[in-house]
Amino acid sequence: MIFRIYRLLARPSKQGLGALLLPGVAFACVTALLTIVLGGAQTFWLYTDDMAGLYQLFTVMALVMMGIPLISLGAAAAKLSARRRDHRLATLRLLGATSTTTSALAVLEAASIALIGSIVGVLLALAASPLIGLIHFRGEALGTAAVLLPVWAAIAVVLAVVIIATLSAVLSLRRVNISPLGVALKQQAPSLPWLPALIAVVGIILASLVMSNIASLGGLAGMITGIGIALTITLFAIDVIGTWVLGMFARRLAKKAQKPAQMLGARAILESPRAAWRQLSGVAVSSFVAVFAGAGVALLGLAEGSESGTGNDADAFLIADIRTGIIIVVVGTFVMVACTIGVNQAAQILDRADISRSLSVMGAPLELQDSARKQAAIRPLLLASLGSALLAAFMLLPLVGAALLLAPLSLAVVLSSIVFGFVLVLGALQVTKPLLQQVSAA
Repeated sequence: MIFRIYRLLARPSKQGLGALLLPGVAFACVTALLTIVLGGAQTFWLYTDDMAGLYQLFTVMALVMMGIPLISLGAAAAKLSARRRDHRLATLRLLGATSTTTSALAVLEAASIALIGSIVGVLLALAASPLIGLIHFRGEALGTAAVLLPVWAAIAVVLAVVIIATLSAVLSLRRVNISPLGVALKQQAPSLPWLPALIAVVGIILASLVMSNIASLGGLAGMITGIGIALTITLFAIDVIGTWVLGMFARRLAKKAQKPAQMLGARAILESPRAAWRQLSGVAVSSFVAVFAGAGVALLGLAEGSESGTGNDADAFLIADIRTGIIIVVVGTFVMVACTIGVNQAAQILDRADISRSLSVMGAPLELQDSARKQAAIRPLLLASLGSALLAAFMLLPLVGAALLLAPLSLAVVLSSIVFGFVLVLGALQVTKPLLQQVSAA
């Protein structure tokens, strides 16, 4: 019985085939990027010479900075079809299905989509490994064999993605089983709890204290651990604070709205501040990473000037490798941000399909709805990117000083990253416009 109902529910609904394919594509992207990142990072933990500690320190920083966007992309993938699943399962509950039946259906759907997507992701990473192996560190290419994850590790990545998707489905069932009618009618009121935001602020303060006293943590291992923990806390805190700040910002926009597009954009944010923040969180993280990258580029410029003419191959390799690492982190972060933005923009259109159709029936033209989407993204995007960049500068100030943070190279990297983030968001809005047209005209 469960499998028969599952086959019926797995068919494309009125939202189209995209509602079924997008989660699988998102899980494939998550798994492919995670496999590539872990495969490349494993090489540096095999070094045992005097420089090994520095390489491992930079590896931890890179993993944290690239790991948070990956988590954001994974969350987007896990929640992409949540409204679609919740609505259908709530309908089944109203028709008399037991909570056991709805639970089994949710777990089966989430696990199957995640499993198929993650297997495709591992195959994509395997296909890309020869290209990743061409990257040079310490004067030579890493090699394909060095960047391939062991079979057991690849299986562990697939299982982790499936478990995360399954847990997301289980957690979303609580609303369906308790209030199926409220879920079906989308009557969940948005909330902006202040306690998580307060805890996040405390976390940022503690992380900044750790960064300010990093030299007193006792040896290189203590520094690696301290920096990794501080960056992780800060990036997660940005995610928590961002939702709260964006909700407050949207309330202000709604009060001061002078045009229909401005009002619709503000109300779209207030409908779900968390979902609205997920569309911007990737750019916020990339702005945070850009400040570290900019400081690193400026520091490399000073190091190259002091090392010129010394003939020290180890130092020359280290400088070149740091530059390569910065490029990889920045490019990798923006690849993940682009995937996250595209997935979230498409998810929002599918999630608000009923609203788009209602607006279309009431006479709202497509351009008005598209303008409302831009209103819901552009101003909040500026707030998120600049706020994250300032927070990163605050964290780095005790370590590198204001001179490096305000160096021309550093500012150029930060500003170009913010501009590129805007380009990504505007591009995603343009690319998903045909989907909006299709949904509103259905």
